[in-house]
Amino acid sequence: MAKTSGYLKADELKTPLASFKNLELQIGKVILEEEEWEPMGPTPMPSLARLRPWTVNRLLKRYKPYYAPFCDRCCLCTYGHCDLTAGKEGACGITIDATQGRIVLLACIIGASAHTAHARHLLNDLIERVGPDHPVDLGNDIEVEAPVIRNVTGIRPRRLGDLEEVLDYVEGQIVHSASATHTGQEGSYIDFEAKAMHVSLMDAIGMEAADLIQITSLDFPKGEGDVPLVDIGLGCIDTTKPAILVIGHNVMPSVGVIDYLREHKLEDSVEVAGICCTAIDLTRYDPGYKVVGSIARQQTFIRSGVPDVVMVDEQCIRTDNIKEVAKIKAAFIATNEKNCMGLSDRTEDPVQEIVDDLVKYAMAGEVNGALILDPDKAGEVAVRTAMKLAPLRNKFKNVIAEEQIIELAKECTGCYECERACPNDAATTDAIKAAAEGDLTKLAALYEPCIGCGRCTEACSKGIPVKEMIDAAADNQIKQDRYRVRVGRGPIKDTEIRNVGAPIVLGEIPGVVAYVGCANYPAGPKEVALMAEEFLKRRYIVVTSGCSAMDIARYRDEEGLTLYEKYHGDFDAGGLVNVGSCVSNPHITGAAIKIANIFARRPLRANFEEIADYVLNRVGAVGVAWGAYSQKAASIATGVNIYGIPVIVGPHGSKYRRMLLGRPDIDEDWYVYNARTGEKVYVGPTPEHLMVAVENMDECIVETAKLCMRPNDTFKGRAIKLSHWIDLYRRKFGKDFPDDVHKYIRVDGDIPLTFKEDLLKVLKDRNWQSTEIPDPTLYEKFVKLKAKK
Repeated sequence: MAKTSGYLKADELKTPLASFKNLELQIGKVILEEEEWEPMGPTPMPSLARLRPWTVNRLLKRYKPYYAPFCDRCCLCTYGHCDLTAGKEGACGITIDATQGRIVLLACIIGASAHTAHARHLLNDLIERVGPDHPVDLGNDIEVEAPVIRNVTGIRPRRLGDLEEVLDYVEGQIVHSASATHTGQEGSYIDFEAKAMHVSLMDAIGMEAADLIQITSLDFPKGEGDVPLVDIGLGCIDTTKPAILVIGHNVMPSVGVIDYLREHKLEDSVEVAGICCTAIDLTRYDPGYKVVGSIARQQTFIRSGVPDVVMVDEQCIRTDNIKEVAKIKAAFIATNEKNCMGLSDRTEDPVQEIVDDLVKYAMAGEVNGALILDPDKAGEVAVRTAMKLAPLRNKFKNVIAEEQIIELAKECTGCYECERACPNDAATTDAIKAAAEGDLTKLAALYEPCIGCGRCTEACSKGIPVKEMIDAAADNQIKQDRYRVRVGRGPIKDTEIRNVGAPIVLGEIPGVVAYVGCANYPAGPKEVALMAEEFLKRRYIVVTSGCSAMDIARYRDEEGLTLYEKYHGDFDAGGLVNVGSCVSNPHITGAAIKIANIFARRPLRANFEEIADYVLNRVGAVGVAWGAYSQKAASIATGVNIYGIPVIVGPHGSKYRRMLLGRPDIDEDWYVYNARTGEKVYVGPTPEHLMVAVENMDECIVETAKLCMRPNDTFKGRAIKLSHWIDLYRRKFGKDFPDDVHKYIRVDGDIPLTFKEDLLKVLKDRNWQSTEIPDPTLYEKFVKLKAKK
């Protein structure tokens, strides 16, 4: 069935029966018969409780929440604050574990709301631009254009207007999830976790809808692996031109800038560069423009004085940017109702009037700007303001001179408050002491690992601008900050899935590793690139998006090549695939779903449980959110978890206050049904965890290889995966074998030949016994379904 709607407006309409003037006619949804593309499955548009058999009875029974509260009180309502220590209950009856579950749910609701609201804005703007009947068409190589949407809602979007119903459903589920966090509502931590998974699944739908909308309406790349390479880095910006910096996640105002430049043939006259996901989507629209970098680079680039106009849209924007822009006498434009920054709405004002005012504010150094909610108008204002302002301000910088750094450093009392405030415990005090003696190298060395939070400056009791001093000391390396990143390619092609489905499921391609998330790294962006290359060299498929995709580019090998220049962009062994911005993340989960549907021929439409069961037991995929930072990252990770895909977070990820950990020591948790016989079979702790935090890069690399193992691995595939895991364990930890290696060997054929002699001794010492390799499922009903077939 298909649904459509229509709207008719006519100044005058004559028919044989009557004449009409100023006629407006609204046609509601009209249901049209069409050929069914696939029979409807059992879970179309599931409610909050519909997927509980999967989340509560399967996933959360095996992967139990482990909480690490910031405090032992609840302060969410006026009954409190309530002391929840030692088994006490709050005034509403809530317990400490339920309170933590509620906080997890709230974070996921915020993340899902951000992406879904983004999708709704894109849909509204682009329906106005291209119309509701614009086709959702990703080309001949992609028939399954929306695997998450199809799998969860049962809708196959053929045109933009079809996504209205998809977003209506998602928005409704977000509201229901938010209502569960009200005082005196849900009281079970397990059900809070189940709702967090549900709302995060909605987040995946909202993101997939958002990227489909912009790919098909703005002609972004449609799954091509050989998309262009573009410049990234503060040093790649042409400082001789008027410069516009765009920050955020909604590309439409940036599109307004580019369209205006094209229309007036000004492409070579104005420099346009982006930070965060807007930067990635900017280059998907036109690879002629540039990427500055991730969220961590905002203050540094603004203070450099290069941008004449800073234009922000939504999400992951430093809220003090407007003050930083005033310090360099540049103009500030906000473009989204979710981020108004206290500015006057100038959307309806004449363009020239807005431009004149912005130039006046800028030259006066006033903390002011304009809110312009029309993206095309915002683009025109940004261009005209930059061109008028650039010759007046002459790239006025807010950067400290070398002699000032030395004088400021002499004021340091050595209290170490800056180090205590730093999330990464950077050795700022020693660096400042060295600077006081004229040595700026230690300060400069802190620039690359700095995550740009500015907490060191805020903590200093003497008012020393520590972050600003780091940036100033690193001025020379910032000028050399120039790399190459591959444009976001969007979805994985169906043809690619047909090529790699069998090798992934059987284990011959050892795994798919996805580096996603923010720039809150424990030791700088280089670690993400080093981890990615470790698995690229081992012929894993490496997929990336968002800030991680940008930061993987910020590393060169001995020959001066970035990983994007060194490795191909196809979804195949040894490929480095940049799918795009944050809203492109569902293409990664979508690849796992497509393996179940295209390779294994599992029904996709509204058939969530069977697809998720297949992915958990057969698809060796792992997400790594090494720099997880925002609520969006929490909901993205949890939306991956509901499909049974594990996620590793860096040490800062522990601040999400919850992990989902398996217990390898409890054998009963690791039984599945063998779909061939109906018997229950022990398969070992594969994958061991759903959400786990690790302390350092070496731990992350070893854990990644371990979490790629699945119950369905053939003995050849398991031997390949074990070989990588054991080799990495030896290299990183200097020990012979992991203590639990025997739990991952099912039959003699699993044992890698290179380790066989030594491993057989280990197995004998641990009283190991072989087990069968099943056709695994967690659902008895799938055994019965297979028997019927």
